Amino acid sequence: MAKYFGTDGVRGRANESLTCEMAFRIGRFVGWYYGQEKRAKVLIGKDTRKSSDMFEMALATGIVASGGDAYLLGVCPTPSVSYLVKNHDMDCGIMVSASHNPFHDNGIKLFNHQGKKMDPEVEAKIESFMDDEIEIPYAIDAAIGNVHVWTQGLEFYKKYICDSVDVSFEGLQIAIDTANGSATSCAEEVLKQLGAKVDVIHHNPDGININTNCGSTHPEELQELMKDKKYHAGFAFDGDADRLIAVNENQELVTGDHILFICGKDLKACGKLKDNVVVTTVMANLGLYRAFDQQEIAYEQTNVGDKYVFECMDKNDYVLGGEQSGHIIFHEYANTGDGLLTAVQLLAIMKKEKKSLKELSQELFIFPQILINEKVADKHAVLEHEGLKAKIKEVEDRLFGNGRILVRASGTEPLVRVMVEAQTDEICKQCAEEIISYIQTI
Repeated sequence: MAKYFGTDGVRGRANESLTCEMAFRIGRFVGWYYGQEKRAKVLIGKDTRKSSDMFEMALATGIVASGGDAYLLGVCPTPSVSYLVKNHDMDCGIMVSASHNPFHDNGIKLFNHQGKKMDPEVEAKIESFMDDEIEIPYAIDAAIGNVHVWTQGLEFYKKYICDSVDVSFEGLQIAIDTANGSATSCAEEVLKQLGAKVDVIHHNPDGININTNCGSTHPEELQELMKDKKYHAGFAFDGDADRLIAVNENQELVTGDHILFICGKDLKACGKLKDNVVVTTVMANLGLYRAFDQQEIAYEQTNVGDKYVFECMDKNDYVLGGEQSGHIIFHEYANTGDGLLTAVQLLAIMKKEKKSLKELSQELFIFPQILINEKVADKHAVLEHEGLKAKIKEVEDRLFGNGRILVRASGTEPLVRVMVEAQTDEICKQCAEEIISYIQTI
């Protein structure tokens, strides 16, 4: 079992559970590992949080100390690192970000030479080095590596996003919330370059305001701005811009489920939806599956996490998948979720269909949903409890197919998560509380 690497890299509070020494050692290992036959080329990107410069420098120092060359992309979206590693002859990519977490946290996410999340086998070797279980040599003399400032790499990424659509956004008025994070580096510029008029909020990062009451986890201010009826759509990014929550012209949230429906339907109409399948996680809304059934679109479910969505897509060559939270993967273009790519794909469909976001998703009814977390001593024992299984079935049977119940363990905390979907908020609350009450007796 991994000691430092989770499903999304190494993450923790800066200078407490995630230290410069750890970053240095990660850099040391990849600089050596990818440099055994030639000088390693490692790309480093970062978000805007205060500690990102510190970890960028620690990683770069480790890379050059092992004889590799570090290429500093600067502030950028996580998916830009994935794209550039794959398409610009890099051996490895590293993103310094804790995504939607508060500023005091940070993370180190690794990509292999294909721009995919790092192979678990390599992560295991890095952990062995971090724990002094293996030794690797320092580079000396002329073998010491170099640091290159490669901010022009971001221009290649911007062009790739623009080239992914073949329509002009002229006539569209867009509002965006860049979460004082990675999207500040390119979102406004790309949308304007494609012809849209753009107003931006939360676009002044100061190192500590990333994700603070803004972005995809707090889109309320964007919704308030959208009350000005001049906007056709609003887009809220998360801290590292790999996911997106949209807002339609009626100030209503357009979640990942809505986006999967709109894009899945469009891809099917274009004959591009491989096997007519969209990949979702088990947390996707029941309403999405009902809508897919009506459109004769099939679906596969994975565990929660964009990592698992991508694994399923990659294995089967599926072209569209994602999460309710706004991680959307367009496999034709990318190996990871990309908020900016998602925004331009949605706008392209709006222009092509001459419809608003509201109109494009009008056939989708999202069932009310409630999620309650209950702290337990042994989450796995609770889930295996036969009485709880019987209680869940009993409550779900009373919904007569007009709802569903999902009880699962948290991946990182001693919690059991109870999610209920039903036709009304009241029914959701009643069912969830009944199951929570039972869990408390175990």
